[in-house]
Amino acid sequence: MEELILNQQAGTQGNKRKSNKLYAMQLATIFLGFIVFGISENIKGPAIPRIQFDFNLDEKQLGTLLSLNALGYLIACSFTAILVRKWGIKAVSIISFASMILSGVFIYMSHNYPLFASSYFFMYIGNGMLEIALAILGARIFVKNTGTMMNLSHFFYGLSSTVAPLLATGVMSLSVFGHVLDWRGMYLVMLSLCLLPIIAALRSKFPGDDLPHEDRTSLKTLTRDPAIWLMVLILSFGVVSELAVGGWLVNFLEKAYTWDTVKASGLLSAFFLTFSLGRLLLGPLTDRIGFVLSLIIFSAFSAVCTFIALAGGEGLAIFFAISGAGIAMIYPTVMAFIARRYPNGSDTAITFTVTLMGVGSVIGNYVIGWVIEGVKNMYGSTTQLGLLRGLQAGYGFIGLCAVICAASGVVLYVYLKRRQELI
Repeated sequence: MEELILNQQAGTQGNKRKSNKLYAMQLATIFLGFIVFGISENIKGPAIPRIQFDFNLDEKQLGTLLSLNALGYLIACSFTAILVRKWGIKAVSIISFASMILSGVFIYMSHNYPLFASSYFFMYIGNGMLEIALAILGARIFVKNTGTMMNLSHFFYGLSSTVAPLLATGVMSLSVFGHVLDWRGMYLVMLSLCLLPIIAALRSKFPGDDLPHEDRTSLKTLTRDPAIWLMVLILSFGVVSELAVGGWLVNFLEKAYTWDTVKASGLLSAFFLTFSLGRLLLGPLTDRIGFVLSLIIFSAFSAVCTFIALAGGEGLAIFFAISGAGIAMIYPTVMAFIARRYPNGSDTAITFTVTLMGVGSVIGNYVIGWVIEGVKNMYGSTTQLGLLRGLQAGYGFIGLCAVICAASGVVLYVYLKRRQELI
């Protein structure tokens, strides 16, 4: 009898060790995945001037090249969920990472512009697949402390995004066997880091792939749920408010307050610092107070900080940076909400939401430009006052996006509370 009890205890401990090892591999896949994802998206900064020089590109051609990011992402959104259902999330994740490595090889071998543009486009398709795959992985694995773990995962993305330009600059200056790597070698080296999460994924397995198709939530069922449409609004306006800061803050500070580039870039770096710290430190709050309430509070906080910075002028510009702590929480908290509300259809829900978000964010950034031009023309397109008012209106629209994000959260909160489905 004692021997039987000892054998059962040994078996239980063995299963626990096996389960812990599996979870460690799952975490390694996601965390390393977000690190290489952040690197792949943000190494282009130091490389762009060299690419432009080598291929003799004008600004229009360069803009077209960079627009491949959005196009590749939207194309990836159209088929990634289908592949996940057919082949499973493990296979699709490995394919996503492998395609990034392969694109690095193609970029390294591209010595004419058509081949380079094709390779760059292929990289962004892999990038789009990777973003969706990582979101689905998180939704399936983080069944406990979902908000905390989603925010922690995205913290690794923010961390790698911060150091990626510095890493890229350093790698481009390295010499291997007497040859400088330059931007082609840099892309090959940096994208080859995707091998690390591939190794972790191969040693792991992920839940959800064995779920029968009849038990999965269909797209038709999803689109009938008002909550998913409100999530699309929250995510779209939240992401516009988040991404627009990177594109417009330095421009605003230089032209509105005549800051030099170093000082303006320093404030942008401070924004990304509060952005990353927000995800690292505030993530546990989303589990405690609820996902929907968190979305309302954090987006409202970001909006208030933005309007304080605008109203207070140059002296309160630091609030532009502080707003990062609030807006950083939107994307991972939405992913946590989807994981909890649609446990049998997270892949479909995530793909649907982020696809419409991608379209919305492209439109949103165009609207910011139109607002700036329209207000500038009202006050005088060639005057300093016109420029100032135009930039203030454009940045005010960024704050308005955060307000709409919070307002959509309030509508969602009321809807779910009435149905006793609040998360």
